[in-house]
Formats: sequence, C-alpha cells, structure tokens
Amino acid sequence: MTEYEKMIAGQLYDPSEPSLVKMRAGARALLNELNHSPMAVGGEQQIALCGELFGAAGARLWLQPPFYCDYGVNILLGDNVMVNFNCVILDVARVTIGDSVLIGPGVQIYAAAHPLDWKQRATGVEFGKPVTIGNNVWIGGSAVICPGVTIGDRSVVGAGAVVTKDVPEGVLVAGNPAGAIRKL
Repeated sequence: MTEYEKMIAGQLYDPSEPSLVKMRAGARALLNELNHSPMAVGGEQQIALCGELFGAAGARLWLQPPFYCDYGVNILLGDNVMVNFNCVILDVARVTIGDSVLIGPGVQIYAAAHPLDWKQRATGVEFGKPVTIGNNVWIGGSAVICPGVTIGDRSVVGAGAVVTKDVPEGVLVAGNPAGAIRKL
C-alpha cells in the first residue's frame, strides 16, 4: 500500500513521504490563493478554487477565509454549507460534511491522530479516523471535533465544546468533554 492508501485506511503512515508532502504543498498553494484573494465570498473565483481544493463541494458553499486544511481532497462538503472565519480541518482521513451545515468561527475538525505509545510516536508516524457531520447540523464557534466522531442530523454543538464521542441525531451538546444537554 502507498502511504496515502494507508492514511485513508486509518493505518499508521509516514507523513514525510514525498508524495504526501507534495500533496500538502499543493493544498497550501490553493489555500494561500483562497485566503489572500480579494474575492467575494461565494463568488465565481472562490467556487473555482474550492472545486480544486475539496474532494467535493456542493452547491451554495459559503466559505469565509481564512480557512486551513492538510490535503483538501479528503473533505467532502454537501450543499448549502457555511464555514465561518478561521476554520481548521485536518483531513488525513475523510471528513464528510452534510447538507445545510453551519460551522462557526474558529471551529477545528480533527481527523488526524498520533499513537499513544511514545516510542511509536517518536518515529513520526500518525494515523487518521474519519469524521462525519450529518445534515442540518450547527457547530458553534471554537468547538473542537475529535478524530472518529460522527455528529447526527439536526444536532447542535455548543460554542467551545470539545466533542470526543459520537453525537446522536437531534441533540444539543456542550462542554468539555461535550455531553448531551437536551433533545431538540
């Protein structure tokens, strides 16, 4: 398997492998253009850049720069997604975001993880776990979504929450670690 195939499969992989370094450099070039161009949010130029960057970008994407990611190609966005200022998505595994999702400012979505064993971690290997965000979800500002988490349809993640476990459909979660506050 290639290092990219290992990465996508959630296996330990070497992020310093030259083809992965090249992929990240390509994403950084697109991000630089996206984050520094004097363009209208949701405008033609932004839509074209997002089409190059993301694995899928649905209709009516609203992305407020600056935005940061590792590869971009592993991010799949549904229709009518709004991403506010300073969002970070570490997409070493698939990050799937459904339709009509609101992502507040400063939200961080992590599919990247490192081994807990210090000897293994010292070798520089890492791995990823996919993140899935359902339809009609609202993620409040500065929330953190950890590797491997699934957020169910129609749920709300409160501002500043740290989501370490799956969130069922139609629930408000908040806190650190995030816990259910009530059904919606």
